[in-house]
Amino acid sequence: MAYLLGCESVHLEYPTKKVFDSVTLGIDEGDRIGIVGGNGDGKSTLLSLLAGAVEPDDGRIMRRGGITICTLDQTDALDPEATVANAVIGDSPEYVWASDARIRSIIRGLIADIPWEHRIGELSGGQRRRVDLARVLISDCDVLMLDEPTNHLDVHAIAWLADHLKSRWPKKSGALLVVTHDRWFLDEVCLGMWEVHHGQVEQFDGGYSAYVLQRVERAEAAQTAEQKRQNLMRKELAWLSRGARARSTKPKFHVKEALALIADEPPVRNSIELKKSAMSRLGKQVVDLVGVTERFGEKTVIDNLTWLIGPGDRFGILGENGSGKTTLLNLIQGALKPTSGHVKIGKTVKFAVLSQHLNELNELGDLRVREVLARYKTRYEFDGKEMTPAQLLERLGFDAVQLSAIVGELSGGQKRRLQLMLILLDKPNVLILDEPDNDLDIDMLAVVENLLDSWPGTLLLITHDRHLMERVTDDQFALLDGKIRHVPGGVDEYLRLLDERRSVSAETKPAVTSKPAEATASALSAADERSLKKELAATERKLNTLGRKADEIRAEMKTADPSDYVALGDIQKRIHDIEQQISDLEDEWMELSMRL
Repeated sequence: MAYLLGCESVHLEYPTKKVFDSVTLGIDEGDRIGIVGGNGDGKSTLLSLLAGAVEPDDGRIMRRGGITICTLDQTDALDPEATVANAVIGDSPEYVWASDARIRSIIRGLIADIPWEHRIGELSGGQRRRVDLARVLISDCDVLMLDEPTNHLDVHAIAWLADHLKSRWPKKSGALLVVTHDRWFLDEVCLGMWEVHHGQVEQFDGGYSAYVLQRVERAEAAQTAEQKRQNLMRKELAWLSRGARARSTKPKFHVKEALALIADEPPVRNSIELKKSAMSRLGKQVVDLVGVTERFGEKTVIDNLTWLIGPGDRFGILGENGSGKTTLLNLIQGALKPTSGHVKIGKTVKFAVLSQHLNELNELGDLRVREVLARYKTRYEFDGKEMTPAQLLERLGFDAVQLSAIVGELSGGQKRRLQLMLILLDKPNVLILDEPDNDLDIDMLAVVENLLDSWPGTLLLITHDRHLMERVTDDQFALLDGKIRHVPGGVDEYLRLLDERRSVSAETKPAVTSKPAEATASALSAADERSLKKELAATERKLNTLGRKADEIRAEMKTADPSDYVALGDIQKRIHDIEQQISDLEDEWMELSMRL
């Protein structure tokens, strides 16, 4: 295979941290490389070095003459005044790009729902991300570098992106480097893995499954000091090897060798024992939804739903954005009264919710971590062992120094782990997890999964991370057209149902009339219509204001000192917070639009 680019003896150091120390790497045509590592270990910096955006202190970056590189950064540089059309296809005439099947596929797969004439500054953070990704994918290049491309994508869009990248270039041509914590995506797309840690980049053959196998093999052979870390990988390997999804076709993932390594490893969890334990804590009844319907105006979100959730059930909930998943969770908790039907919650049920937001930690922001832990009992039982809160936090990746850190100054990933620990210390028996993988790297996701494996209660999970969904839950359910449907085939079956549903919808969709607005308005009274239009306009104004603020903060990021980690962390937190506000408003806008 022909050499494309790489680096030789690269050294990069900031005043407070050594990022890379004598790193040598090469990328050939046909390479499809996934990059993993802890938060702050240098994954994004490695992409910037190879792309030429950052210069090394020592060593050299080498590129074959004439090669082109396209990059997707974590934050975009789109012009807020440009239209979506201009940002994606530039000045290219319509007859040129519209005749290209690849470009049409990208537009249809990523941004079909975004108005072509809208300005970038009017879009939400998630919409901007998809526009930027479409812009990058449309470009014709030899090397594609993607930093967290699955952020803001739902399960269906992630599956589309994986298919696109697998067929983008002919075999043994082009090259892909991707930073992501989405393990299903890594397994589906990548033929090699790079692990960034302690200033080095370790190389592995194959996708994520093969990477886990090789990590366990190397630990077994070398008897490394990282036994605790590798034991988690053994458990991960056991699940990958014994899971329902066939993995024998993955490059370099040898099932026989994997089974030999984990022959004495028990199943990741004993579902029967956990159900018995859960029943002793919960009784026979947890939550029964019987004939439940929930409407917002004329729109039916939940339609005559009957669903019984029992002790020890571990259910994953799948559904498109705006399908009603959050409404369903609110009904289950009793936070929302249904329009009709009834929700019966067991007398002993104690709910706990790990939400996408970190608002639960706001009141603790001025305290040090050890001061927070002092509010709790000194001993708790987890996985059959007595542990102090500090020991549990250490299990979740905190070291002794971080116990003295102020909660408000923790990184997003650290806050997420502290939030989970505090929830578990409250001893709930029904745990609701809403996108718990936000801000967590791959190793820490394995730690959280390991902790949840021994948790004896009822668990409900919403996530776009397919690996996490199938790893942590025993059954998956799809919310389609207001109904819950069991999908024994997991995410793959859900995607098939979604594609079939869209095909039928496309075939039966009536021709567009010349006055669609008038036809829609007839279903509403004039007063209701005026009210909804005012709400919609107000929401759009708020979105525009937040969009401008987000642009201002991103501009700060570009001018900030790259060695000032405190300032960079503060800017990143502000970006994350405002993008979350935009995402919430976008959901509100969608709901108002559908009602109108």
